[in-house]
Amino acid sequence: MLRFLIRRIGLSIATLFLLSIMVFLGGQVLPGNVGRAILGPLADARAVEVLNKSLGLDRPLLVQYWDWISHFVQGDMGMSYIFRSPVSPFVIDALGNSMKLALVAFVLVVPLGILGGVIAALNLNRPLDRIISLGGLSATVLPEFVTGIILILIFGVWLRWLPVSAAWPDGAGFFTQIYYLILPALPLFLVLFGYIARMARSGMIEALDADYTRTAVLKGLKWRTVIGRHVLRNALLPTITVIATQTGYLIGGLVVVETLFRYQGIGSLIFTAARGKDFPILEAGILTIGIVYAVATLAADVLYSMLNPRIRLGAEQ
Repeated sequence: MLRFLIRRIGLSIATLFLLSIMVFLGGQVLPGNVGRAILGPLADARAVEVLNKSLGLDRPLLVQYWDWISHFVQGDMGMSYIFRSPVSPFVIDALGNSMKLALVAFVLVVPLGILGGVIAALNLNRPLDRIISLGGLSATVLPEFVTGIILILIFGVWLRWLPVSAAWPDGAGFFTQIYYLILPALPLFLVLFGYIARMARSGMIEALDADYTRTAVLKGLKWRTVIGRHVLRNALLPTITVIATQTGYLIGGLVVVETLFRYQGIGSLIFTAARGKDFPILEAGILTIGIVYAVATLAADVLYSMLNPRIRLGAEQ
């Protein structure tokens, strides 16, 4: 297990290193001038040039990259070009908000997605299976802004059951915040439900047709025991990896949802930074999302290898 962990951690670090290079270079090729974006279109060209020089943007790219990444690994994300204050508080606050929204969506979609896949597999080729499969697939292909607008109209405007904005009032308690996050979490639920349900369904069908399931049935075990002890443990292994990758999406891929519901998460922060050419916030936000993806994937690999040692042994050969 230790060798397996070292290998996976090394791959994660290499991936994050490549991501940091891509993020930095991507920020450099964005159109526009940083000084001009900060000072405005009517600012004097000399003032723009002086500001760019004071920000260190006239230095070679390699020097700029090393200065940024060497400080980042020490916990210093740099200074915001626009706000002229440390980037860390902005990223940490936005990440915390995104994690709250992701947690609400996660609690909704994971149990119901797995349950839907299990029910569909147990009713293979029956009407209930087709309803779950087609309904989940139809919801998956719809963009979040489409389902978000529909849900706002239904639950926020017509029925008035839920607030149309995720911005809760100051001093709101835990349950009040959850109440404000239910509606933004529903588009994420619709996007991910079909994917998780289909993976769980596929794993269940394969496990139900396996030799160990037939053996358990021939031994006279109750059907509930066969499903709980033998089928689910093996059927849900592929679903674990899917859930881990979707967890990263729930935190970092929420630009549309956060913008639609006026929620100050990390996706909205990155979008705002890109529009304002605020490269320190942009780069720190994207790399932070990459770290979240890497940690989620590593956790999934560890859990997967614990449940299926053959994966770990195969990686060591």
